[in-house]
Amino acid sequence: MLLLTHAGDHFTIDRVAAELEARGAHAHRIDTDRFPTELVLSARLGDGGPRHALASDDGALALKSVDDVVGVWARRIWTPRLPDGPEGPGGMDPRLREGAVRESAAAFAGFLDGLGAARWVNVPHADRRAENKARQLRVARDLGLAVPRTLITNDPARARSFFDEVGGRMVAKMLTPLSVSMGKAPLFVRTSLVAAEDLEHADELRLSPMVFQELVPKDVELRVAVVDGRPFVGAIDASRSSAGQVDWRAAATGEVRWEHAELPADVAAKLHRLCRELDLVYGAVDLIRRPDGEHVFLEINPGGEWGMLERDLDLPIAAALADALLDRTPDPNRKP
Repeated sequence: MLLLTHAGDHFTIDRVAAELEARGAHAHRIDTDRFPTELVLSARLGDGGPRHALASDDGALALKSVDDVVGVWARRIWTPRLPDGPEGPGGMDPRLREGAVRESAAAFAGFLDGLGAARWVNVPHADRRAENKARQLRVARDLGLAVPRTLITNDPARARSFFDEVGGRMVAKMLTPLSVSMGKAPLFVRTSLVAAEDLEHADELRLSPMVFQELVPKDVELRVAVVDGRPFVGAIDASRSSAGQVDWRAAATGEVRWEHAELPADVAAKLHRLCRELDLVYGAVDLIRRPDGEHVFLEINPGGEWGMLERDLDLPIAAALADALLDRTPDPNRKP
């Protein structure tokens, strides 16, 4: 089993590795940000079929053949890391850096292509397609999930018009995530409430399009980790946090906590179908449960965090991922 992540990743990667080892599989952790500075690979094609190899400079990893790889968890595939500056051993002229990073990324993608016979969670190209916010919302709506009115634009005039359309109750978010861990990232643009005075600077949209949505009234926010169709649900009520009312991630430590929750059967079934439509074995879904009980779909993140749900609610998500990687039917006595 290959577990693709980065050097700063902990907890979830360790939990999945432990579950795989408990099932008799050998888990190889690969910190993808160590390539190409600390990892060397080769991907050979020709007579005799593909022969791929991957090894680390410290000898901790020596994968001489991919024939025995039966599963790959693509938790994080990082941008290749190169030495800083032209000085010192391995340094590079900044004018060549962009090309070297691009070539390294292509080489690593070619290596991963040789693992096509393995069970993937998730296949990288499916992740990339599923990250398209407009596509997510379209598919979710087509499946019968409620979605908020949404505008993706770099047109200041349309942003102002949409603000009026939703009665001034509008939030803004990015098309792509900047957060990559369970903790708070040093640079993170959260979902934010938009005020009328904010639109005075809307001309800046021309260079950086954003997602605008109507503000959905909430009872609680839900994070649903869907693994091979099984939903693991956590709810969080950020109403007691002034900073976290729009986005719970902005709440101060100790202000909010995760609680167990359940989904209506029809919503759970639609999320299962959503993952199938997007070719995802795993996806982290964000929902809002309105005060009237309706569930509103916000987005699905193919690599979204679930560690807090296992840590705080003891949900067996790592075990479910291990079963999915081994393509096993989960224990019927184990409940989400």
